[in-house]
Amino acid sequence: MTLLNTILPEQRRGKLKALLESGRTIRVLEAHNGLSGIIANTVEVTGESDGQRVALQFDAIWESSLTDSASKGHPDIEVVTFDSRLHTINEILAVTDKAMIVDGDTGGDANTFEYTISKLERAGVSAVIIEDKVFPKRNSLESGIQQNLQEPEVFAQKIRRGKSIQKSDEFMIIARIESLIAGKPMEDALNRAKLYLQAGVDGIMIHSKSKSPDEVLEFAKEYQVILKNLNLNKPLVCVPTTYNKITEDELNAAGFNIIIYANHLLRSAYQVMMETAKTLLRNQRSLEADPLCAPVRDIFKTVGFLEVTEKDQHDELTTNIPVIIPAAGEDPVFQKILNGKPKNMLEIGGKTLLAHQVQTLNNANLADITVITGYGRDNLCAEGINILENPNYHKGSMLNSLLVAKEKMVNGFIMLYSDILMEDHILRKLMECKEGIVLVADNSTQYHQPDEGNILDHIISKNHYKAARREIRFVSENIVASIGNKINPETATHEFIGLARFSKTGAEQFLETYNDVKQNFSGQFQESEDTSRLTFTDLIQEMIDRGFLIHYMEIHKGWLEIHNMDHIALAQKSFSA
Repeated sequence: MTLLNTILPEQRRGKLKALLESGRTIRVLEAHNGLSGIIANTVEVTGESDGQRVALQFDAIWESSLTDSASKGHPDIEVVTFDSRLHTINEILAVTDKAMIVDGDTGGDANTFEYTISKLERAGVSAVIIEDKVFPKRNSLESGIQQNLQEPEVFAQKIRRGKSIQKSDEFMIIARIESLIAGKPMEDALNRAKLYLQAGVDGIMIHSKSKSPDEVLEFAKEYQVILKNLNLNKPLVCVPTTYNKITEDELNAAGFNIIIYANHLLRSAYQVMMETAKTLLRNQRSLEADPLCAPVRDIFKTVGFLEVTEKDQHDELTTNIPVIIPAAGEDPVFQKILNGKPKNMLEIGGKTLLAHQVQTLNNANLADITVITGYGRDNLCAEGINILENPNYHKGSMLNSLLVAKEKMVNGFIMLYSDILMEDHILRKLMECKEGIVLVADNSTQYHQPDEGNILDHIISKNHYKAARREIRFVSENIVASIGNKINPETATHEFIGLARFSKTGAEQFLETYNDVKQNFSGQFQESEDTSRLTFTDLIQEMIDRGFLIHYMEIHKGWLEIHNMDHIALAQKSFSA
């Protein structure tokens, strides 16, 4: 359900009376479930009148007995229980904010009617219309059916009982006069209208199944005389289902205040559903039926599914996403200066490399940080982190260490290489990305030669362009076509910096792909000589090959990897500046 159009019962109940007090014609559309209720509540057509923009909407919703019964596969003979009707009413109320008028059939006997009024008023319904037939009624539009009317005095007493039980002045009881449907003379309809008005009814609906509007127009004319004689101002309602050539303006000019389109959404849905079903049978496939169907995304949008996904994405941005830093391996380049400590214990600018990373993550409100250790485990120390150990770090790759923290990946995570430093803005920008898997990629690799002996993870963008020398913000078209350390630097468009974000769905796809590779493949795989040495970029490339979309967030510099002594010197210089 959509939460955009919700309203409290006490806020909704008085809307119909307020509309009537405004003096304009009120147009009402039938709804028979939540989806049709949303349509009636939100549909709009726009145009121009005298150079001004005009928007037309329906003012209220008609909860029809005919369409409610038919949508449940039952005839309109009051066989559907009131509790079932109330379920539909609440279903529609839950996703709309306009006034609702309920088709109350005959209302049952006076005792039943009192309970009906109580329940509808409490739910926030603005009005109920009851017809002066004998229970159980038969639908008014069906030909050849004997329509039995209730004695006018008995019906008038039911009205009095209903008015006496309601708690607010906002709720309305409207009497539906069936004299013309039953073949009675106009005089009978007018006499009933006068009696019901004297009983305290809040409005009159005159019903007709004639294809000509003449008899309802005649009734409307005489109704104004009755109101004048009784010194009353009570609305007049019509349902132009059969006399459908007359316009709203003409009905308003005749004195009608409320015009109800009573069954059109169900009838149109039925016709299209029948044609769709026949089209599927005729063609034995669904292609030819597609023009009859709304796009699935339109349904998602209408019922609020896109709101849910947007909120989920927002929650992901504001929740403390787990960060995993695989740091188990030994780096022989720094053995002499580390004395058995892991690489992320290198001192740079008065703090360890790991401490700098933790500070950057904390600046982005990321505090759930897990470091995977192996080499130099006992010499690793830092505040604000969780530590997991990969005792077999020397037998696998960095990916093996990353997967030690599988339990942290379940709802999405951020992966950060243990040997990079970056500016805060890079992580903040990554937090705004909404795609399933996003790698951070630097386009400046196109303008410099890599350090000798330094192995880089290169990317080729699906767009395959050479960017200008400036920083470019992330756009959704940034899709990775290839990734790996054996890509020719001349053809590479970006360098993967060792920072990636995975949504919940992205993490599931990542883990599923890994599990499948480990279970079903052996030997050389992607760029690795053996699946036991499978790397992070190997797995990402495998996902690309399987059709998963891997996005990248483009940056231009603003980060540094620590691979040699020159890098340490450069980092020291940056922190002392």
